[in-house]
Amino acid sequence: MQQVAEKINYPLPIPEPDLTPAQVIARAAALTPAIRAAQDEDDQRGCHSEAMDRDFRKAGLYRILQPKLFGGYEFDYPTFYRTMLNIARGNPGVAWCLALGATHGSLVASHWPERAQSELFGSTGDFIAPHRVGAITSTCERADGGYVIDGTWNYCSGIPYATHFVGNVILRENGKARALIFVVPRAQLTVLPDWGGDATLGMRASGSNSVKIDKVFVPEHLVIPAKPALWSNEPMDEGTHGTRLHRNPMYLGRFIGPYHMSLVMPVLGAARASLDEFEDNVVTRSTYHPPIMPRREHFDTQRPFGYALMLTDSAEALLMTAAETYMQYCRRWGDTGTPISLEDNVRLYGMVLTAGRLASEAVEHLFHNASSAASKRGQRLERYFRDVAMYRQHMSAQYLNIASGIGRVHLGLPFGWGGL
Repeated sequence: MQQVAEKINYPLPIPEPDLTPAQVIARAAALTPAIRAAQDEDDQRGCHSEAMDRDFRKAGLYRILQPKLFGGYEFDYPTFYRTMLNIARGNPGVAWCLALGATHGSLVASHWPERAQSELFGSTGDFIAPHRVGAITSTCERADGGYVIDGTWNYCSGIPYATHFVGNVILRENGKARALIFVVPRAQLTVLPDWGGDATLGMRASGSNSVKIDKVFVPEHLVIPAKPALWSNEPMDEGTHGTRLHRNPMYLGRFIGPYHMSLVMPVLGAARASLDEFEDNVVTRSTYHPPIMPRREHFDTQRPFGYALMLTDSAEALLMTAAETYMQYCRRWGDTGTPISLEDNVRLYGMVLTAGRLASEAVEHLFHNASSAASKRGQRLERYFRDVAMYRQHMSAQYLNIASGIGRVHLGLPFGWGGL
């Protein structure tokens, strides 16, 4: 059952070798109005259009974190999230789809061996993939040279334009269970039509369809243990496949913090977009009751707008500080060998969670102060409110549960959800 991969010569050419972080951020900002104008169509479709995805590719948005060896720009996490925030200001769901398709190239670049990276990035460097940790149903069995994997994974955000799929699965053998992460190409899976329209409350343009895999053979080199990539406190003395291959400490790949940054960034975009909407369509009206005056001049309008602005600015400062702190941790390891500890990881996660909570509160506060007109179907504040509600329900956004785990780690106890 072994498969023979095509021999790839690399380094691959970088599409625009002179592209700068400032330029890629500006390109995303230039796309914001068009993304906002297409909100209704994208929500109904369940993701952004093929034409917009071509614009994303042309702008280099999928290659921001991708290693130069395989045709990427190898920028840093602050650049990635500043770029994606401009997309989120147009439509939070589109940013969720784009970011969760674009970010996992760095996962592969960190933890898969060179042979696998060469095969996955291929001869063009095109790699777009969601990573779904859980599954509705799945099985994994050993086979000659690899594994046979079968199952369905829901909420695979970013799958509509993906080239690959990254999924977790449990291997059960000899009375023990072990979590693995595998990668399969798009041709070996089926994307189910269960997203978009009224299928969910919010994040309707996030491309979070389910994926079905029917007894696909996955070679050994495309499968890794799950632990090092996420909840890990394992030694870093020798780095990772990524740090050795790419000579960049960013590819240590300790993803507790960065993974949640991709979920909070769309919520922060919703907060910025809600401020835009409130200023354009609420502040410009007159008051309903005497004294009749422009609402912009009345403290009952100034107060909620100013409070939401405070929350949003604070959330953005937290998110970007977290992104830069992660880069500092990576550089610290590169300079001194100091590992990223589990406490470093979970406290970074806590910082990002707090950013998400503040941004969510900003959207909710503006919605509650915008009058009942904002609740009508098709109103942008209504859409952003629903998008934030989807984030608030996400298992990873339950900040009180995570707070217990952070406290346990600091007190020298094993990490656990909700203190368990």
